[in-house]
This record gives sequence, structure tokens and C-alpha cells, in this order.
Amino acid sequence: MSVNVHNTDRPRERLRRIGPRNLTVSELLTLVVGSGSAHGSAVEIAGRIVSALGGLHRLAAADVALLEGVEGVGAATAARLAAAFELGRRVATVDAPDEEPVRGPADVFRRMGPRLRDVCQEEFHALLLNTRHRILREVLVTRGILDASLIHPREVFRLAVSEGAASVILVHNHPSGDPTPSAEDRAVTRQLAAAGRSLGIPVLDHVVIGRGRYVSLAPELGSPRGSGPPRT
Repeated sequence: MSVNVHNTDRPRERLRRIGPRNLTVSELLTLVVGSGSAHGSAVEIAGRIVSALGGLHRLAAADVALLEGVEGVGAATAARLAAAFELGRRVATVDAPDEEPVRGPADVFRRMGPRLRDVCQEEFHALLLNTRHRILREVLVTRGILDASLIHPREVFRLAVSEGAASVILVHNHPSGDPTPSAEDRAVTRQLAAAGRSLGIPVLDHVVIGRGRYVSLAPELGSPRGSGPPRT
């Protein structure tokens, strides 16, 4: 026996009536899914997505191929879901505009934390700064297991030189959620700091990002007092 659902109980109508913040994850996913298919209604497909992938962190980290593995989720729906989560990550960094100077690792975390929080593998980024510690450019250096033998200083400093960067801040994430630096993290920091000194483009910090936490390796860089960004 089918149940006749009143319009006001549908996610679209509830969103109009009470706003998106008051909808459940399943209701929001239903709206992104849009319409049903031969595999079920949009509500049923959204329910399968939640059951298969669990909480928001796993959903946000899921790639298109994983989403397409859920029954009823085709290529178009998987693309919409991936795009929606990416938009959410980018919105979370809007409150840290490039015009604002980077005063310390807390500013780096505010900018990069939301972007790297749900990434399933390590990503190593470089923030290129001008003389006022404003970000000129953000560079993805490598993706995958961090290995000093695979991090080539030229990949970081080639762009730093061409952009006229005055200094560099290194950033990478730990998918485990624990930002405690490893021996390899420290080795990469020393390697790139040495390259930066030889080029006159100092590495001011290396911020390791975990889930809701970060660790700064600035104290290990041995920079002269006052040479790094102002601290928050």
C-alpha cells in the first residue's frame, strides 16, 4: 500500500518552508539526486547513499567512482554530488581571502583545513607569499604518500621564482586525522627549507593538518627571530 506524501513533507517544499539548515542529510541528498530512476525514487537512492557511505565525512571524501557504485546512482548524479561537496569545501575557505595576510599557522589552517579535511590521500601544497605575507598563489605539489625523495624543490621554487614570491609556506594533510609530524614530514621540511635559503625564498612554516587540529613545524626551521609571518 503506497503512502500519499503531502507536498509540504517533500524535501523541496520543506526547504522552502523551513530552510536548508533544518533539513536532514537524507533530505539534502534527495534534492541533489533530483529524480528517481528504475532503481527507485530519489528518496530511496539518497537512503542507499547514506547506508553505503555513512556519515558526512565519508560522503564528502567519496570520489565519483565510489558514488557510482551505489545502486541507482548514475554518472550524472555522482557528478552532482561530488560538485556539491566541492562547493561546500570552497565556501568554507571564503572567510580567508587572499588579500588578508597570513599571520601564522592558524590562518593557514582556516584556509586549508576545510579543503584538506576530507581528502583520502596526502596532498602537499605550497602557499606562495609576497613581502606582506599575502598569498600570491596556491600550488598543489604532489598527491600521495609524502616521500622526501619524490618532493622536488624545483616543483615548489620554480613557480615561487616565476611568481616573484618573497617566501613560502608548506601545507599537507594526514588522512588519519592525527597531525603529529612524521620523520618524513620533518625530512621534507628540512630539504625544502635548505633549498629556499639557497634561493633567498625562505620557507616560513610547514603546517600539518589533521581533523580539526594542526601542527606547525616553524620552530624547527631555525629562522632568525622576526623572519617568519606574524603569529596569530
